[in-house]
Amino acid sequence: MKALLLAAGLGTRLRPLTDSTPKCLMSIGGRPLLQIWLERLTLAEVGPFLVNTHYLAPQVCDFVVSGPFASKVKLVHEEKLLGTAGTLSANLDFFNGEDCLLIHADNYCEAVFEDFIRAHHARPSHCLMTMMTFRTDTPSTCGIVELDERSVVKAFHEKSPNPLGDRANGAIYILSDELLRRFAGEYSCLTDFSTQVIPLLMGKIYAWHCEDIFIDIGSVAAYESVKMRDVRPLTLSRGHRT
Repeated sequence: MKALLLAAGLGTRLRPLTDSTPKCLMSIGGRPLLQIWLERLTLAEVGPFLVNTHYLAPQVCDFVVSGPFASKVKLVHEEKLLGTAGTLSANLDFFNGEDCLLIHADNYCEAVFEDFIRAHHARPSHCLMTMMTFRTDTPSTCGIVELDERSVVKAFHEKSPNPLGDRANGAIYILSDELLRRFAGEYSCLTDFSTQVIPLLMGKIYAWHCEDIFIDIGSVAAYESVKMRDVRPLTLSRGHRT
């Protein structure tokens, strides 16, 4: 399964830490966050990858082309940020008519992606995508979901001051080819996935809950809580080669 890793953001909420380092290259346990993503997804047999760049793009490019995943990553530069939905629409050819992962690569996640992918394949047939969710201690800063008895999203509240619950959208999705085709048509003018696309899909999003560590690195305090985490380097097993 191919994946789009969104890595072009300005990291404004992490300033001054991101004044000289893009958010996707912030160090966790001594290793860049984007490296951790590429390792863990590769072990889950995900790839190749599309990574968009904008802010401090030369640093991201240097990291990719000089690293072990260079042959598996296609870089696309955005002179002007296209938005989370706009980047998807601009790169539909990359997915070649297959389901794909769409990932905000500035979060830290220890989910078992093999289980996430299996859940997507077993989702209710009417659902066009699968969303990863997590429990948050700061629900007013997240997109909070309400689910029906089948774990299908029936309501979504983006950064509400009085959210109904603490189950949050992890901004990690598996999109069906049927949904991707809409981005070539009626969704082609949309730019933001959370505020424009998700509201159109109520009742058609299956939710899979991450029981492992998931940290939304949306503030300096959140980053400080995870930056020294013991993230053990992963061995590329199962015959994977980079």
